[in-house]
Amino acid sequence: MTSSGSPSDVASGDVVLVVVDHQGTTVRNPALELLTAARAIGRPEAVWLGGDAPAGAALETLGTHGAGVVHHLAVDPGGLLPAQVAQVLRVAVEATGARTVLLTSTFENKEASAHLAFHLGAGLVVDAAGVERDDDGALVTVQQAFAGTWTLRSVVTAEHAVVALKANAVPAEVVDGAPVPQVVAHPVVADASVGGATLVERTERPVSERPSLTEAQVVVVGGRGTNGDFSAVEDLADALGGAVGATRVATDEGWIGHEAQIGQTGVTVSPRLYVGAGVSGAVHHRGGMQSSGTIVAINNDPEAPIFEIADYGIVGDLTTVLPQTAAEVRRLRAESGEA
Repeated sequence: MTSSGSPSDVASGDVVLVVVDHQGTTVRNPALELLTAARAIGRPEAVWLGGDAPAGAALETLGTHGAGVVHHLAVDPGGLLPAQVAQVLRVAVEATGARTVLLTSTFENKEASAHLAFHLGAGLVVDAAGVERDDDGALVTVQQAFAGTWTLRSVVTAEHAVVALKANAVPAEVVDGAPVPQVVAHPVVADASVGGATLVERTERPVSERPSLTEAQVVVVGGRGTNGDFSAVEDLADALGGAVGATRVATDEGWIGHEAQIGQTGVTVSPRLYVGAGVSGAVHHRGGMQSSGTIVAINNDPEAPIFEIADYGIVGDLTTVLPQTAAEVRRLRAESGEA
């Protein structure tokens, strides 16, 4: 994608649509990260899918992170298939003339991104770790590949770009003195025939006080070494305020739900802190977590491959190490008044 003018001119002029992930009226942190990333490549404008328009604290939060306008599409995203989500997003794209759309890289959003990119004739990038402009104003994305051992830079040459950015890839930063954004409503109707499928039933996931696995700043992961007992893993995750993840073998054995699986065939995570307990570090698991900020490995096998990429390694029994660690974390938090 090319544009006249300097990169700074492009960044200040081009509208970048940011699809806001939210739970009810609460804006999720990945949306704030997207708005921060959008400020580096254009003029952020948010897209809010929901029956009610954002107001109050939600609207103020979007504004303080750079959204000058919030486009309200009055549909329930929970009741839509990804193809239908893409259909309604096209309304905002066409209304604003935006050439770049940013979404959080979740399973649902990646599928919706593919539909949207197809209809726009856009360049599509998923699981991106960053976005920027080159000297010619073209959009450049950064990705991790081959189990995180390679960093790729891709230039989008199409007129439009649809980019799904991984959670925790960009720290959310506020804009001082930002005004409350204007809300613009767009009439939309989701076509039930779009996508060639019919939604017949939806089962809500159990509500958990733990953060979402893809959004968590801290992830504690259990592998084969747990022998099916995730109690110590869950206890440390709760002490750290983190999420619980698992390797493929743990989910295949039925020790924990498949939604917790991290790896090439599961969820990709980029937390600031990853703790692997009883995780061997097979290549397909490493592909889903190697971009983590700090990696701590606990395994009783000193030859486990996970130690090759770990920042800190503990050779020991996880049933001893994890409870001691959780107790110490709680003690330190109590002393600092965080408990």
